[in-house]
Amino acid sequence: MVHSKQHVITDTGLNMPDPEAVRLCTRVVFLCLVWYFLSAANNVVGKTVLNDFPYPTTVTMVQLISISCYLTPVLKLRGISTSSRRLTWNYYCTMIIPLAFGKFFSSVTSHISIWKVPVSYAHTVKATMPFFVVILSRLILKEKQTSQVYFSLVPIISGVVIATMTELSFNIIGLLSALGATLGFSLQNIFSKKCLHETSLHHLQLLIILAKLSAVMFLPFWIFIDVQNIMNDSTYVPNLSWSWTVFLLLLDGFLNFAQNIVAFTVLALVTSLSYAVANATKRIVVISASLLLLQNPVTTVNLLGMLLAILGVLIYNKAKYDQNREKRRKEILPLVRSEIDLTKLSPPHSHHLHRSNSVYFTEHNVTIAPPSEEKSTAVNPLLNGSMHHGLSTYSAASFDIGGRQLYHI
Repeated sequence: MVHSKQHVITDTGLNMPDPEAVRLCTRVVFLCLVWYFLSAANNVVGKTVLNDFPYPTTVTMVQLISISCYLTPVLKLRGISTSSRRLTWNYYCTMIIPLAFGKFFSSVTSHISIWKVPVSYAHTVKATMPFFVVILSRLILKEKQTSQVYFSLVPIISGVVIATMTELSFNIIGLLSALGATLGFSLQNIFSKKCLHETSLHHLQLLIILAKLSAVMFLPFWIFIDVQNIMNDSTYVPNLSWSWTVFLLLLDGFLNFAQNIVAFTVLALVTSLSYAVANATKRIVVISASLLLLQNPVTTVNLLGMLLAILGVLIYNKAKYDQNREKRRKEILPLVRSEIDLTKLSPPHSHHLHRSNSVYFTEHNVTIAPPSEEKSTAVNPLLNGSMHHGLSTYSAASFDIGGRQLYHI
């Protein structure tokens, strides 16, 4: 669901697509396709690197540095500030620093997972993100879900359990790392969207702030965990083709940089629910690409478990969409419809009466007052539809009354 009006009303009252909404939808679709390609390539290259160079924290460090280095000139060319001075120190400590920590934690656990287990299995486990979102929303935001949303979690959990039990290359560290990465990405998506709304930061500005801070925070961990091990390695390092390994590391860093730009752009353009749907589709593409290109062995039951988990994610997204639509429906005013002659209705006298020109409305109904003689054929300026004197109905896809958007006429 993109943040734009989707229809306009012509002089004939017909429901026509808004050119601006069409352009925005086309842009989102194109960005999603690019995102899927970059994500699949990033995972395949990352797995290839880790097969010969099993140091996931080094791969993570290269990615964080790549985002910081590549994104800085891009922002300067676009005239976007890379500074975080506009943020208060309190907000920086309570929102930005936790987001930066979550970014490097999610990145390193994600790399550990694809190092220890196949990419297809790692992304099947990451399909449990809706489960974490529901739990976190209940614990943090005290948000309750509908029964359909809770039931949609059953195929997700069942699919992941089936895939886990039949995974030929199962590794407990890989499973726990994938779950940790999913938890981290869930929190990061929720609070990144919240931060963009609260600060009005450009999404790429937020990305570079988080990348730089994450790299600084992750530096001591990288030195402590990987640097000494690489220097003392007598198994992998002596047999490496360093030119090829460095090339793959740099390519992986660039692909991750490009993927982050596109992902943050999509996150800024659409709602959190639409982003979740796009993210679920991305997992299907990544799993398919990894099975085709990396050719890790899978059984039929294992594949069915993956498909069941992804199907559960799609069912969850549909249930969330229905829940949000019902919530919005209750928040807007229902309209008087069909055979009732709107010109004969009188304005109500209770329920917090408001009047704006010839439109009366309460919490429960909308009444159109009879137009004056000199304006009998004029269109009420508050309505983005067409209403003519003497008619009991009028055509519109949606219009605003008193600043509220109303539907279903």
